[in-house]
Amino acid sequence: MKKTSRRTFVAGVSAAAVLTGNRVAFSQKKYDDGASDTEIKIGHTNPYSGPASAYGVIGKTLQAYWKSVNEAGGINGRKVNFITYDDGYSPPKTVELIRQLVEQDKVLCTFNTLGTPTNTAIHKYMNQKKVPMLYVATGASKWGDPKNFPWTMGFQPDYHTEGVIYAKHLLANVKDAKIAVLMQNDDYGKDYWEGFKEGLAKDAGRVVKHVSYEVTDPTVDSQVIQLKDSGANVFFNIATPKFAAQAMRKAGDIGWKPVIYLNNVSSSVASTMKPAGFDNVQGVLTAQYLMDPTDKQWDSHDDMKAWVEWMKKHNAGASLQDASNVFAFAVATLMHETLKKCGDTLTRENVMKQAANFQKFRLRMLLPGITVSTSATDFYPIQAVQLSRFKGESWELFGDIMHAEST
Repeated sequence: MKKTSRRTFVAGVSAAAVLTGNRVAFSQKKYDDGASDTEIKIGHTNPYSGPASAYGVIGKTLQAYWKSVNEAGGINGRKVNFITYDDGYSPPKTVELIRQLVEQDKVLCTFNTLGTPTNTAIHKYMNQKKVPMLYVATGASKWGDPKNFPWTMGFQPDYHTEGVIYAKHLLANVKDAKIAVLMQNDDYGKDYWEGFKEGLAKDAGRVVKHVSYEVTDPTVDSQVIQLKDSGANVFFNIATPKFAAQAMRKAGDIGWKPVIYLNNVSSSVASTMKPAGFDNVQGVLTAQYLMDPTDKQWDSHDDMKAWVEWMKKHNAGASLQDASNVFAFAVATLMHETLKKCGDTLTRENVMKQAANFQKFRLRMLLPGITVSTSATDFYPIQAVQLSRFKGESWELFGDIMHAEST
């Protein structure tokens, strides 16, 4: 008989005894690399440095979240060992670190690895290794492809759909639209751009200027001057926080006042809007799916009150105006729930099975009317957004919840 630890046979604690005639069968714990009676190892990469370092706060809040979980007793009695590395938003570095997490640290799964180009670099490797790559911090549409990549799942609404929404909104609301586009030159930028063009459809000719930048560029000042000189009255700002803020500040400096659509991933007041200068971002439009901490309507909501209380207790040095801290808290809560559902079967296969088994789950900090749903054929957990307009020093929602299928 296979030798099993004494703890396995403690009825009502770690195993369930089922009487079958004269036999007693015990449900066995099942573990893959990264899981044990006492620990769950989760791997993570984040740009704590480099051109996308504004997202470093996400990694720091994730660390605070798992620390708070461990202080409360862990998950089903197991402590979470959250191993996070700085990849500097460099795909080759991400590949190196992910190999370390999988082959040396032997994590059960990776979670919320950040960036479209960086996740693209590890996409095939993770699926070849059959290691869950869960709730990646990028909205590229490729993360919802269970047929070809059954070990990878996204989290936020996809960039393509978001781009479609902006295009349809501006066509319905901006008279004689002449559109200028600033795009980060990688898969992230291209995904937004393709969705935007799809939304414009026969009106794609309204784009009068399209320019890109590299993440290694010091500024986007010259690109913004080109956009203004095109005569455009609409500006689609597809940029990460540092460059998105630069672009809107430069537009203000040179007296260009188009209708601005800003991609959701750069909508943080602390990381983007404030550095851009509040005078330069009045009326900017974006799409949201999470409660923004600067929107006063949520001050009395139970989710927001619980988040603020958690932040003050467990993440006191972080900004209450930074939406990235809301994002981190929400996605960590979903990962927490996924691992709880695994029970004592902490195998990689079961982690993916539980991640793909949410039905209209009400995740804290999601906008009312938006829920999480997944299945074996649907790896897009969140598929709805609501438009928001910047006013004063905060965002204000307007209109109805829009679902991906309605675009």
